[in-house]
Formats: sequence, structure tokens, C-alpha cells
Amino acid sequence: MKLYYENLKNFYENKVVLITGNTGFKGSWLTAILLHFGAKVIGYSLNPPTKPNLFELGNFDKKIDYIYGDVRDLEALKRTINKFNPEIIFHLAAQPLVLASYENPQYTFETNIMGTVNILEAIRTNGKVKSFLNVTTDKVYENNDDPHHAFKENEPLNGFDPYSNSKSCSELVTSSYKKSFFNNDDATAISTARAGNVIGGGDFSENRIIPDCVRALMNNQIMQIRNPNSVRPYQHVLEPLFCYLLIAYAQFYDKKYSGSYNIGPLENDSLSTIELVKIFAKHADNFKYVSKEIKQNHEAEYLRLDCQKMRSTFNWEPCWNIETAVIKTVEFTKALIDGEDVSDIMSKQIQEYINYVKKKEEANL
Repeated sequence: MKLYYENLKNFYENKVVLITGNTGFKGSWLTAILLHFGAKVIGYSLNPPTKPNLFELGNFDKKIDYIYGDVRDLEALKRTINKFNPEIIFHLAAQPLVLASYENPQYTFETNIMGTVNILEAIRTNGKVKSFLNVTTDKVYENNDDPHHAFKENEPLNGFDPYSNSKSCSELVTSSYKKSFFNNDDATAISTARAGNVIGGGDFSENRIIPDCVRALMNNQIMQIRNPNSVRPYQHVLEPLFCYLLIAYAQFYDKKYSGSYNIGPLENDSLSTIELVKIFAKHADNFKYVSKEIKQNHEAEYLRLDCQKMRSTFNWEPCWNIETAVIKTVEFTKALIDGEDVSDIMSKQIQEYINYVKKKEEANL
């Protein structure tokens, strides 16, 4: 699929696309890309999870059809899908935080499992959706904290904490619906995408390392690092989002592309928390931090992904390395502090990413 980023723009222009969880960090960036491509975007979500938040800063409520709704409400989902008849659905709605899942496990399981059941049931009864992508997480795998192991898509799913386990269950629900109800040629094409930790401008989530850095920078405070030695695959948020768009596009035309895909950075972009913070400090003036182990509930110490399937299927490679991802995050934050228009900042970075990819693709022709 050479020059597939140009294909994406042509494909999504005027397409009706529904995003659940559109008010979150990833959902807002996905909305911005789809609007950049000229798609008609429908959002179905609860209110933005943080103050401030990217959804409101970008004024996306004025640019899309936004339906306030809970994915635990099956009838509301059915009404929304039947009203707008989206051709493509990206399911991002979730309780997305590990630590929050320890505080409220019931809500986490209800949202992440029954939310998946409900969106699939609404798609099943509608019968007109062509392409569906369920966005889960790299944490779905049964993890024994082996620093040398990179997980492949066919390995056991059994996340440890309530968040990770609920996402494992979401994967299994998707697989069951796919085999039970969407197994003929005319049925909706269905995939799941398992991405690693993402960073980028406009993420204000609690208990995430880059948002903590951003808050400290914006408020001129000293940041305290928790779990400095935890190793994670980090990438800029645009990397997995463009992969989501690619998967949904490919399976729209050919169901052979439906499946489960790991999406992660280059191998050397799996690094420890303290290494990531040092890169942030390198590019953010007057940023200060301290490192201290904090006793808390279990989180996996090591996590790596094998992304060979994504590479071989779509001729895909990650583009922005971790240092570039941090630089773009710092640039966004500085522009926000200076009062620049958030939509303009996002559009600029989206176009920068597209230009980089097109240049890279053309060089390989």
C-alpha cells in the first residue's frame, strides 16, 4: 500500500464516521484528523474527562455532530447509529486508566466490557456499518514482566489489573461477535488495535507521565516521578491514530485485512519513565523533576510489543521517534501557553506528520 496516506484522505472525504469516546485525548486527535480529511464526524461520548481538555480547547463540539451518551446505554447507541448510519465506527470509549480501575473496578468492567457488547450489538441490529475498529491496549496480554519478551497478537490475553483485564475481555467479546454474527462476506469488517502508551499535546489525564510533566511545566512546579524504572513503548498519538484509519480503510474494501494488530514504536523507543522525563527536560526550558519510588497497586514493570504483523500487512513503519514525539508535545504546550488557537496547532502538526510520511514513502518508491 504505497502512498497510503494520500489514499486515506481520498477515502475519508465525505465519509460518515462515528467515534465513541470522542471527547477524550485520542478521540479529539482522531476527530481532528478526520475533519482534516473532510469526513463527516459523529461523536458519542460522555463529557470530557478532564479540565482543561482537548475537545473543548479545539471547539470540536461546534465542528461535529456530538451526542452526549454512555456506551453502557444500548438503546441510546442504537438510536445514534440508526439515525446517522455511519459507514465506519471507531470504538474508543473506555475507562482508560490503570490506577482509576483499582479505585472503581465495577465501573471499569461495566464500561469496557458491556460498552463493547453494546456497540457491537447496535452494529449487528443496524446492519449497515461497513468497518468497525475496537481500540484496546498493549496491556491485554498475560505479562510476566520479562524485559526481553515482545508480545505477538496470538499470545494469551489476561491483563492483571481491572483496566487491563477489562480490555482483555473486550478483545474476547469482539472475537465472539465477529465469529458469531459477522462471519459472512457482506457483514461488517471488524478489527482490534492494541497500541502502547501514547503522548502528545493536549493530554491532561491524571497519573500519566507526560501530562504530569506538562502540568508541572505550565504551573512552574517540580514534578515527582512515580515508577521511574517502568519500561513502556512510547509513541506520538498520531502514530496509532493513522494506523487505526489505515486498518478501517483497508478492511472496508477487503475483509482479509480484519484481525488484531499490535501498534507500537521502534524497539529503541521502549524506554523507562526516567529516560522519558529526561528527554522532556532536555527540550522544555525551566522544567524540574525529582524521582521517587511510590508504593502503589501493581502495574507491569516491562511491556514490549512485536509489531511485525502491522509492518508486513501494510508496509508500515513508525515515523516520529520518541524524541520527535516529545518535541512535538513541548511545542504544543508552549503554543498553548502563548494563547495560540488549539485547532490551528493540531492541524499544523497533523500536516507536518503527513508531509513526513509522504516524503518517507516517496523516498522508498
